Amino acid sequence: MSIRLLIRDWPSRSIALATSSHALIFRSSGSTTAEPAAHNFNASSTSLPGNGPSAYKIAVEFAPLDKVELEDYRSLSSLSVYGTLGLITLQGEVFLCVVSAAAKTAAVRPGETVQRIIAVEFHCLSSSNYDHILNDEINPYPTDTLGDDGFEYGSGQGKNQGVVEHPAMALKKLLSSGTFYYSADFDLTKRIQDRMADEHTIALDSLEGGFLWNSYMIQPLVDFRSRLSQREKSALDASKILTSAIRGFAYTINIPASSSPARTTTTGLASALTLISRLSCRRAGTRFNSRGIDDDGNVANFVETETIFWSPSGICFSYVQVRGSVPIFWEQATGLLPGQQKITVTRSAEATQPAFDKHFEGLEVSYGAVHVVNLLSHEKPGEIDLAERYHYHIRHSVLNRPERDEKGDVVETRHQMLMETEYDFHAETKGPTGYEAANGIRRYIQDSADGFAYFLCEDVEDHPSSGDKKGTYLIRRPVPILHQEGVFRTNCLDCLDRTNLVQTIVSQMALEEFLGHRSERGSPDFWMRHSSLWADNGDTLSKIYAGTGALKSSFTRSGKMSLAGALADVRKSATRAYINNFADKGRQNTIDMLLGRLIEQKPVHLFDPINDYVQMELNRRAGEYSSTSNINILVATFNLNGKAEGLSADLSPWLCPKLPSLAQKTPEIVAVGFQEIVELSPQQIMSTDPAPRQAWEHAVVQTLNENAKQMGEEEYVLLRGGQLVGASLSVFVKAGALPGIKNVEGAVKKTGLSGMAGNKGAVAIRMEYRNTSICLVTAHLAAGFANYEERNRDYKTISHGLRFQRNRSIEDHDTVIWLGDFNYRIGLSDDKVRRLIEVGDLETLYKNDQLNLQMVYGLTFPYYSEARITFDPTYKYDLGTDNYDSSDKQRIPAWCDRVLRKGDNLRQIAYDAAPLKFSDHRPVFASFECTISIIDEKRREKMNAEIYKMRKASLGARSRIGSLVSDGLEDEDEDEEELLGYDPIEPGLPPASSDKRKWWLDNGYPARSTVVPPKNGMAPNPHRPANPFTPSSEPDWVHVERDLGAPRLPPRTNTSSSVSSTAPSSNGTVGPPRQIARRRVPPPMDPSKSFTPPPDIGRRPMSQIDSISDVRRSQLDHSPAQTPQPPPPRRGGTPLAATTTASPPGPHKLQKTQTASTLSSASTATLAPGPAPGKLRKTPSPSRQGRGNEAGVIPALPPRRGTGGPGAVGNVMDLDDEGDREGLRDWEVLRPGQ
Repeated sequence: MSIRLLIRDWPSRSIALATSSHALIFRSSGSTTAEPAAHNFNASSTSLPGNGPSAYKIAVEFAPLDKVELEDYRSLSSLSVYGTLGLITLQGEVFLCVVSAAAKTAAVRPGETVQRIIAVEFHCLSSSNYDHILNDEINPYPTDTLGDDGFEYGSGQGKNQGVVEHPAMALKKLLSSGTFYYSADFDLTKRIQDRMADEHTIALDSLEGGFLWNSYMIQPLVDFRSRLSQREKSALDASKILTSAIRGFAYTINIPASSSPARTTTTGLASALTLISRLSCRRAGTRFNSRGIDDDGNVANFVETETIFWSPSGICFSYVQVRGSVPIFWEQATGLLPGQQKITVTRSAEATQPAFDKHFEGLEVSYGAVHVVNLLSHEKPGEIDLAERYHYHIRHSVLNRPERDEKGDVVETRHQMLMETEYDFHAETKGPTGYEAANGIRRYIQDSADGFAYFLCEDVEDHPSSGDKKGTYLIRRPVPILHQEGVFRTNCLDCLDRTNLVQTIVSQMALEEFLGHRSERGSPDFWMRHSSLWADNGDTLSKIYAGTGALKSSFTRSGKMSLAGALADVRKSATRAYINNFADKGRQNTIDMLLGRLIEQKPVHLFDPINDYVQMELNRRAGEYSSTSNINILVATFNLNGKAEGLSADLSPWLCPKLPSLAQKTPEIVAVGFQEIVELSPQQIMSTDPAPRQAWEHAVVQTLNENAKQMGEEEYVLLRGGQLVGASLSVFVKAGALPGIKNVEGAVKKTGLSGMAGNKGAVAIRMEYRNTSICLVTAHLAAGFANYEERNRDYKTISHGLRFQRNRSIEDHDTVIWLGDFNYRIGLSDDKVRRLIEVGDLETLYKNDQLNLQMVYGLTFPYYSEARITFDPTYKYDLGTDNYDSSDKQRIPAWCDRVLRKGDNLRQIAYDAAPLKFSDHRPVFASFECTISIIDEKRREKMNAEIYKMRKASLGARSRIGSLVSDGLEDEDEDEEELLGYDPIEPGLPPASSDKRKWWLDNGYPARSTVVPPKNGMAPNPHRPANPFTPSSEPDWVHVERDLGAPRLPPRTNTSSSVSSTAPSSNGTVGPPRQIARRRVPPPMDPSKSFTPPPDIGRRPMSQIDSISDVRRSQLDHSPAQTPQPPPPRRGGTPLAATTTASPPGPHKLQKTQTASTLSSASTATLAPGPAPGKLRKTPSPSRQGRGNEAGVIPALPPRRGTGGPGAVGNVMDLDDEGDREGLRDWEVLRPGQ
């Protein structure tokens, strides 16, 4: 897609990247934070801190061409650009980097091309000072030093007073070095195995950050993209404006049909052999500046290399291996002579082990088991020390160290997740055969190569029937057959020359295994092309790290070492010494600048306040554009015991059970899990054979389609299958449901032999059906009657260790269903279990079922549910009969085969076993009704446009980027508030609050509380933390006790809308009454002024208790349910007395007439016999005699809201009830001196 680069200088500097349909526009306000702009625009903005007080404000917009005005823009070049690598700040200015020249170097598969970056340009967004600096490629005859009279004044003279070097010149040279690659068709940062088959555009938020070299520059645009609507995200991705770049090597060699090992095609088209190397940017640097490991587990010169072979028949092979520096803390001094380059280990073994473990744990999560191939010498002193330390850390790695319980007993051994082969390359190749002897490494790594397997996918064609007798239609899609389950990690000292030669051998071994499984072999021409590709790869990676091509490349290329090759190696060694001593420091500084690691660098932050508001409003009103629908899911699990006889059996009792409705008989999704699909012999458990799974998939889809045909429904197609040696999972869906399914991924996790073997483990497939994520997991857990704890650990290993793309786990889904042979047994004797089965007492059996008990105690499958079991135990039967095991072992019958579910949107319909007898297990099935959410994208987009329009109008009807602010804006600061007040700190967080708006209030309402107490007499708890999001065991509301020693009395009226309150002054006296407007809600209490009673307050003389501060709550008052409730109000009789005489110890409650609120805690309050000195009096004065009722009792005080310490001003109570005011008629305000 052609991208035009446009610029506008007035009224403000703007740069636009325009495609045929959309434009991405960046604009500088032309001002700094120290000097605000004269005009503000309704657009995204940010403050970019530069060197000193200046920080330019940048705005960004992405919109269709018909909604932006580009008439004032001019073209910067007659040639199109290839996208932008991002934004960067240099010398206080903001630059936009664009790819100006690129060339195609690789074509992985049809429609997946890789481009090599040849040239880039940096255009300043914040200043025009660098526009006159023309590069040699643009103008070989610069005129910058010519004076007005046309004469040459030279450097330092003329109108420009000297030639200024562009601040980004070093970055331009680095990015134009030919070692950076990008793809506009697919995610180049991921291997094929980790890419989704239906990925048509590149989602920037899913890129692998470790291999994304422009991650620092592109991150502001990734954050900006995350705040766009889904439609705008898709449009931005499809525009291919944002470019993701890797560094390393990528090249494709076409293999003619005559030389291609895949001879199944008759088209005559060439096959493609591609090599892609991805250099990590997390510890990037040059040879002597970047060695060893860092504290985050990143190593220097870490490269993932993928060998890909594609055939026109649709077969795609992929094999990945990695290289990296020795993962310990070490350095090497530079020197022109080899003896001067001394190696120093800089950290102790104990201090190194945590970083070492982080590195290999990351490899295990990404690739599976790891086999280290260490090529260091056993003769060179420095390399000997490194090799010994390397071996020490491998032996003490967490991947090898057994896990122990609290008692110190070994509970799990993981000794085979990390293996090591020490191979002294120089010693092994000293003989007469030279480097050819390196092939001897094959015998040391062959077993691991067989166990790791490789990735293989194949295009399949389905011709499903539509179900309405209109015929069939064609669906062609790639289906994964095998997955690579481990990786070789190769290293020497520099990870260049020796490493590249050995990795070439490993790649050849993997290709030979792939071809051997197909009964094919490569021709000499094919292997020559393969070697040439690897030689070019070694040269490129060596130039990046050491400055020259790789040594020994002539042998890698041709298979033999010549005199010319030896002389070339001498020349390269001398060149390396010069570059490493005199040029690498500058190269390292440029790399750090590109990755944003320099101290003075400031990141660029882009915001879009209008879109932020729109997205928040859309989330709040999600119910207006979303709906729900029900689909049916059938899951079935069967332990085949390695028997293939069932392929010809009738599977319909298991896969097509008799269910109530037609929709349940023909569900949208059918998931079938098999265990022991092959016999688990010692030879089988280390490798995966896909043929048995494919045969069973054919049998399953045939059964499903026969049933669908009888029901008049559309046919099923295989969505995806996965296999882990004996365990497999295949998901079938109706052909008509395919348009609503996306993001289908698969993953496996081994647990057998401590994670090395695949005889035990899990296979998982996830998908998104409409807008609901579904994860299906089949598992085969550890066997053995007493090994339930090991089965619990297997579950935890699978649940935490199995990962999909973007680091999704099983739990990160709306709907999760587990099915398989979990191997949990029944904890009763064999005789008792069989008798209970005979009498049909399944309830007693289930009460003693290990899985049930472990789930009840929360030790496994937390928050999962299982339907009621109404079928007999499914294990273990004599083959072909309904009799339980009659062999000498007499296995106890058990429900080994289970189905568990988790998700609020699931309703289980059926759960039963099927009478298939060719295995020692009985197959189990379960039917579910699943509620899925559906988002109406058109409705959402319409609401998006409406809300955007309203928001734009509310901000003053100002246009977005490209036009001036409308007239009539009076206060520039208020404009800035409008633009910046809604900028979130991070994507996904609410926008920041201001003194005018709060993010938790909708539609810009002012900050006004609408919270009401749950009951009368309750107030906010002063002991809660000030931050409402801080976890606390304190309740939100508490009952407040009335302090009789300091009543704050309202006026004797029941008609006023306000009340009088007396408040104690700072010296303890009472001031004149003041009018306070009635409030519905009391203000929050100040915890610093709250009073906490001492523990012995119930035993103190009442005279020692400060009457004003005696506001406290009960020790038991932790929730409303625990609060003692007062008796009902007495409306016709005499109210309870509020006496001033001392009462015996015990709980005392005071009630007011009409409202009945608790005034005193049930555990602490007693009443003082007299007024405290200098405080309000409790004893009625002579003027108040006779003011009580007929019994001489003063009416009870109404409840007081709030609390306060000594001298604190109390809060005003609500007087909403007419009865409240009526009960206050007999009270009066006491004045000082009364």
